[in-house]
Amino acid sequence: MPKINGNEIRPGNVLEHNDGLWAAVKVDHVKPGKGGAFAQVELRNLRNGSKLNERFRSADKVERVRLEQKDQQFLYETDGMLVFMDTETYDQIELPAEILGDRRPFLQDGMTVVIEYYDTEALNATVPQKVTCKVVETEPVVKGQTAANSFKPAVLDNGVKVMVPPFVGQDEDIIVNTETMEYAERA
Repeated sequence: MPKINGNEIRPGNVLEHNDGLWAAVKVDHVKPGKGGAFAQVELRNLRNGSKLNERFRSADKVERVRLEQKDQQFLYETDGMLVFMDTETYDQIELPAEILGDRRPFLQDGMTVVIEYYDTEALNATVPQKVTCKVVETEPVVKGQTAANSFKPAVLDNGVKVMVPPFVGQDEDIIVNTETMEYAERA
């Protein structure tokens, strides 16, 4: 595994640290008036979700881990477990529904999800960045209401609440950015 200096850590990097696998969530480079510069890194454990704040000096060496990414198709959910199938080998795996966190409502039948593996252990799952959803509840379109940046609340078919532009009506399909949980465009 490649070792990198403490000042080369970037958000999204996966590191082997304290006998665990950690994802760098936030990295701040700090240069105090006295002493050497360091990187203040917020880490999230990929196995249990715990968080840790750690300081890495530029002389510190950390092990960077490369996770293997595989596209897998979502089949169904059973007893809080999500079942995915490898589209090449047709192998099926079960992962806990919590692995998707607050992105879980955007998971749809047959959707292709990127699952990250460390050896044979599945550690992370990512839904596509843009997902099409139907608006099931919103205020009616009001003619002449064209004020800049006037958004209105809407409830999607998966129960998620987002802000949409005034021209979007009920029963319309929209595309939602799953990273920011915001309206992106009309479908």
